[in-house]
Amino acid sequence: MKQNHNNVLSLKGMLSVLLLLFLTGCWSSNEIEDLGLSVGLALDEGKESTIENELKEKGGGYNQTGKITLTYQFVKPQGKGSESKGGESQQNPYVSISETGDSIHQMTREFSLRSTRHMYSPHLKVIVISEDLARKYRLEHLLDQFLRDNEIRPSCLVFISKGQASETLESKESGEIPALRLIGISDNEDRTTRILPTMSLAKLEGKMQSGSSFLLQNVISTNGEVKFSGAAVITGKTKKLIGFLNEEELDGLTWMTGQGKGGLVKNFDKETNQPIIYEVKSMKSKITPHINGNNISFDVKIESEGRISENWVVSEENSGKKFLKRAEKAAEEEVNQLVNNVGEKMQKEYQVDFAGFGNRLRIEHPKVWEKVKKDWDQTFSEVPIEYKVNLTIIDSGASSFKK
Repeated sequence: MKQNHNNVLSLKGMLSVLLLLFLTGCWSSNEIEDLGLSVGLALDEGKESTIENELKEKGGGYNQTGKITLTYQFVKPQGKGSESKGGESQQNPYVSISETGDSIHQMTREFSLRSTRHMYSPHLKVIVISEDLARKYRLEHLLDQFLRDNEIRPSCLVFISKGQASETLESKESGEIPALRLIGISDNEDRTTRILPTMSLAKLEGKMQSGSSFLLQNVISTNGEVKFSGAAVITGKTKKLIGFLNEEELDGLTWMTGQGKGGLVKNFDKETNQPIIYEVKSMKSKITPHINGNNISFDVKIESEGRISENWVVSEENSGKKFLKRAEKAAEEEVNQLVNNVGEKMQKEYQVDFAGFGNRLRIEHPKVWEKVKKDWDQTFSEVPIEYKVNLTIIDSGASSFKK
């Protein structure tokens, strides 16, 4: 019995020693102050900065053609900024560093020659590509290194910038990190029909492999301020940017696809010419292909429920059924105009399908799709499309009603 008791004590002692080994912490960890935490990245046409030129003149640099300027945005470790008398930091909580070259990976490694901190990219949130660069090079080439890098998370979001991409990573607001600001704006998708569903690296890779045309959110910037403004059109054949949708056209596309989570429709009452605002509570769209011999056509049925959130019409009956029917019809006409306008631009100007019509045809009529998929964009540009919009006002604002 005593022997068994001694064995138990010995076993407990050995387990205690083993547990101590696992309490020593992460032996492969790095101090956060020693890491260059990258949160944003911008890709522009190659233009060497003054600092880069001066370094080259003194023997710095390597063999490259200067196609691309890459700008990384790093978060500053706390305590690195200067302190004012009030104890508040007078410096931005971020720093942006640029490098010019013809290889993304080589440029990234060049930062190791200019910084004491090891670049660490698992927290990279956004990649912004300039319009000029996206028109000139295939997206799959520009993003190849990031898609291969297992340190960069596939949830990283991708945007297009009409103008210098690096300017979208600037801010005049003290304490704001511009890359995180872009993420915050993306989260407002439920407030407007003018923000696209987010496009991550993972989703984008699937889009590029599918061969279909698609959209990326466009960002514009000026004086440290940014705004989401329309969308960039990427053609499936070349993976290059071919043009843009403005904000109203993106609005129409959101209605066409039924992907909106919220937003407004501003219309004007025909009798008084006063504005009435319809606030979206829900929307859905169904794209239905029809085959008649060798002819293809589509019907798009759009439905939505919402409320009157603002009404400038002064009338004793502005909450009655007659008025509400009039308001519904005015909102329907506005949405119908929006979808027709973007449909016209998609079919006649760009002649590419970025709304998913081909995908619906593939799902519902796979044999027909096999015959037309090779030249689908050309076929699509001549296909008749009919739109039917049905909006229902379920709440007049201050008072509810029953139909």
